Amino acid sequence: MLDDPILDNAAWASLTGPHAHLAERRGSVVRYPVDMSPFAGVAPGTTTFDDVAALFGPGAEAHLPALVARPAWDITFHVPGVQLVDDGVAGAIDAEAVVLGTGDVAEMTALVERTKPGPFLPRTVEMGTYVGIRREGRLVAMAGERLHPPGWTEISAVCTDAGFRGQGLATRLIRHVVAGIRARGERPMLHTGAENVNAIRLYEQLGFRLRRQVDFTSYRVPALTPAP
Repeated sequence: MLDDPILDNAAWASLTGPHAHLAERRGSVVRYPVDMSPFAGVAPGTTTFDDVAALFGPGAEAHLPALVARPAWDITFHVPGVQLVDDGVAGAIDAEAVVLGTGDVAEMTALVERTKPGPFLPRTVEMGTYVGIRREGRLVAMAGERLHPPGWTEISAVCTDAGFRGQGLATRLIRHVVAGIRARGERPMLHTGAENVNAIRLYEQLGFRLRRQVDFTSYRVPALTPAP
């Protein structure tokens, strides 16, 4: 089903579900550790951001789902995006794909810095299975799992070094990750920037379908007002 409402609040569903062991929580707000992922989730129907301020702290940057922040909260980052979901994506194990772990983080981070697929932090690799393809020992392409709402797994960090594009490496890794997700009885989904038309085209060719528009937005938690 393309219209699973649990995906409307994917970070909250993930951090109160399969990723609850990773969650830092204050009342109606949950987040990943700051060295793992910038994403936070807010309970459905929340109308106050006091818990956000308490969890993140004055002056911190909070990446929140599509919610209306207090007028005094400055927007520090905003990118329109899209959410795509499985609509018949074919999974296929790739014999050349290698599992990446904590010992590969430096190389993974360097690849992300060169290719800019989105945030990848020192502990992001702990959120799910990440795989890559190497050429002459060098990591040249990777993909992995990030958010984990019940019944779904988000594919993330899909990237290929500029010198190795056009060889279908990203497609092969996506299909490999999809095969792992399906083996758990789950379905793949993903997010990307709305202006990333080449990636969206690839995902749709693979069998993903647009579910909704999303906004990636971060806010600056106001500093405490000094006592008179």
